[in-house]
Amino acid sequence: MTRPNLDGDEGRAAYRAELRRVGWPLRWGGLALILVAAGMVLAVKDGKWLSEDLLIVAYGLLAAGWALVVTAIFMRTRHHKRRLAEGL
Repeated sequence: MTRPNLDGDEGRAAYRAELRRVGWPLRWGGLALILVAAGMVLAVKDGKWLSEDLLIVAYGLLAAGWALVVTAIFMRTRHHKRRLAEGL
């Protein structure tokens, strides 16, 4: 792959779209896990679910969700650096 053309508006828009696609499933999957975990934490804290074991599971899902989001950001940054260095 060649270095992206960032001189014109079209080239910058295409490169932004390319960067958005890198790690897309991980980012959205992580966000989904974070939202589910937050809902579970709130449900346990409000007393709707009485099991404290679910709180541990919810915190585990929260950690996994953030790990996926951070991994996707790392992948996107690495892809960007490689593209600008023409090493991809």
